Amino acid sequence: MAYEHKDIEKKWRERWRDMGTYRVENDATKPKYYVLDMFPYPSGAGLHVGHPLGYIASDIVARFKRHSGFNVLHPMGYDSFGLPAEQYAIQTGQHPATTTEVNIARYREQLDRIGFSFDWSREVRTSDPAYYRWTQWVFLQLFDSWYNIEVQRAEPIASLIRRFEHNGFTGIDRRLLTGDEDIEAPTFTAGEWKAFNPREQEAVLQFFRLAYRSEAWVNWCPALGTVLANDEVKDGVSERGGHPVERKRMPQWSMRITAYAQRLLDSLDELDWSESLKESQRNWIGRSRGALVKFHLTPSPSRGERGTDQRFRETTDPFLFSKLSVHAKSMRHNPTEAEDALWQAIRGNATGGRIRRQHIIDKFIVDFVSLRKQLVIEVDGDIHDLQKDEDATRTARLIELGFHVIRFRNEEVLADPIAVRQHIVDALNLRSDFASDEGPDTDEAHSTLSSGEGRGEVNSTPLPGRGDGGEVIEVFTTRPDT
Repeated sequence: MAYEHKDIEKKWRERWRDMGTYRVENDATKPKYYVLDMFPYPSGAGLHVGHPLGYIASDIVARFKRHSGFNVLHPMGYDSFGLPAEQYAIQTGQHPATTTEVNIARYREQLDRIGFSFDWSREVRTSDPAYYRWTQWVFLQLFDSWYNIEVQRAEPIASLIRRFEHNGFTGIDRRLLTGDEDIEAPTFTAGEWKAFNPREQEAVLQFFRLAYRSEAWVNWCPALGTVLANDEVKDGVSERGGHPVERKRMPQWSMRITAYAQRLLDSLDELDWSESLKESQRNWIGRSRGALVKFHLTPSPSRGERGTDQRFRETTDPFLFSKLSVHAKSMRHNPTEAEDALWQAIRGNATGGRIRRQHIIDKFIVDFVSLRKQLVIEVDGDIHDLQKDEDATRTARLIELGFHVIRFRNEEVLADPIAVRQHIVDALNLRSDFASDEGPDTDEAHSTLSSGEGRGEVNSTPLPGRGDGGEVIEVFTTRPDT
């Protein structure tokens, strides 16, 4: 007699389904056990061999625990929201909702035929609004929170705003200011905070929010129109589709896990995980240990000793700087597409000298400037067609201060940033140096500049007990031996 496995298996699958054999109810009399698989992307014609390879192993664990008296939760779902589903829809010329639904039905049929003990009453689809509304909710909780290291927990951002309203920046631990690679911490009084407009206040809060916007180098794939993780890029092309990938600096949402890294590390000890998995998590958290080294500086030269060199370094007075620095910082982190394209072309030593971006001169924030050559570079969008008088007044004031101004249109920069860079180089070559002793980094330490490039983890603070205005530089290093 032949073993009709298709008929027999079909019979028992239907029996298990009708009886709800793998449906899990809350049962406080049994110990709980959770078996969670990685959700597949429903973006192809069906499962591949790698899917059951993992699912069979976890199903064995779920069945063993169930027979051992545990109340086992073993759900399944589909990672149906994102790039794989979108690309499959594009390749097949169909709407993503259609392809996703068809593919999920095919995946479900195959998973059922294998006989996995999933509780399908708890199925999850990440493309379902009922699901992703909660990922959005979680993000909003992070965005509206800051980590108070004084009590070692997250608190509503409103509590930080109240502190600013009553005390300004006084009493804020600067260890909170993490996650920004070219950080220039804001300082202000309670009165100045209240005088900030909403955009300026938000620029300050970005230094504290657990979810925040910052610029970062990313793997950008123009063909896919998205940023890719490192493991999605193979040999310079996207793993999905084989499209070229380029390194690009772009505004990104980031998580300020550095604020509570130690709490994450301490909590690992309480988890019933393998030591190898815990170690991978420790490496991912990446908390650095090192030493804070202080270097004493010689007194700064007097204003008379600095002479004409001081004139181009201090390009605004301290009061205007305190008012505009937060705004300038925000503009650096949120450039227009044309500003970012030009910055990538002229940053570093690409023009033969230092170029600063969103720099404060008098009461203006200019797009780019070479202080050595006193050359201002402006990038104009359509809004400038409506403010020609204001631009003319701005240019006249900059010329009065000794600067030469050149302007480029957005479309001109985006069409050929390299050609625009050459125009800038030619303009720089026609200008004489306005400083005789400026080294490559001497102006970075000056307090009144809104530096366009980061200072790293270096803080310049007054040296206690010295009456000559001397300072120390604090440098954090993970290699104290060097």
